[in-house]
Amino acid sequence: MKLHQLMIGLGLALGLTAGAYAQTTMRISISVAQNSHQGVAIDTFAKEVEKRTNGRYKIQTFYNGSLGGERESIEAVQLGTQELAFSSTGPVPNFVPETKILDVPFLFRDKAHARAVLDGPIGQELLTKFDAKGFKALAWAENGFRHMTNSKRDVKEPGDLKGLKMRTMENPVHIAAYKAFGIITTPMAFPEVFTALQQGTVDGQENPLPVIISAKFDQVQKHLSLTGHVYSPCIFVMNKGVFDKLSAADKQAFIDAAKEGTKANRARVDEDDAKGVADLRAKGMTVIDNLDKAKFATALSSVNAQFEKDFGKANLDKIRNYK
Repeated sequence: MKLHQLMIGLGLALGLTAGAYAQTTMRISISVAQNSHQGVAIDTFAKEVEKRTNGRYKIQTFYNGSLGGERESIEAVQLGTQELAFSSTGPVPNFVPETKILDVPFLFRDKAHARAVLDGPIGQELLTKFDAKGFKALAWAENGFRHMTNSKRDVKEPGDLKGLKMRTMENPVHIAAYKAFGIITTPMAFPEVFTALQQGTVDGQENPLPVIISAKFDQVQKHLSLTGHVYSPCIFVMNKGVFDKLSAADKQAFIDAAKEGTKANRARVDEDDAKGVADLRAKGMTVIDNLDKAKFATALSSVNAQFEKDFGKANLDKIRNYK
């Protein structure tokens, strides 16, 4: 009898111990390498979630599109087959149309301006638009200003883009703008891009320096032009049903962890931008860094008129003039 009671007691003790250390595992993914501005974002986020929830939540991190490209990952989060994703805003307007406005070319003066907009009332209101679509948007982060690379020729002015076959993100605003440049647009998920460039399926692509560096595009592209034509945010998204089940304290822990991920991410973007041009030149790329950006903006005057109709000139000016 005593042995039986001892066994029950041990069983209860073990059960309590297991309950005290019950851990829920969630997944987050990016489509680029771990050693990148996006990798540092999700690695920091994972570490902070575990720390802030005393190990009750563990975040598994996946890189290089191993769970699918950005669009697939965001869709998986919406459907609830994946808990979290970290993505550029490229495919986001397909899910949350209100975010399209952020992809208008030459909308932001510089990174400081873009970060102020996203961290301020405009960006925070946009985060709330995700709720109705099955997401909890935790925080804005950064991809950086996008630049153009290709394997054919130097791009010094807008006319040099005409006829180039360029991979674009699956983003309607980008596609409309690039067609106005005379580019032959080829929407494609990021994990396919390196091979497409290598095989000559497309002539070029456009991405921020941190992406160009981490993806090793210098191995398959000769020419880089610092057009800075579009600012590209990133975002932490979580399945809303999963988020809603968290306690109030854990909800705040996830949001605060995402903010820490954003800090680390932006610091890495600054670092990559500072050293990127010299790094890519050393690897053999020709870099055109003295472009007249006003010429590129003017070349988009017709499509910009359409954007003003689509988004409202007042809304665009509110972002352009934000201080």
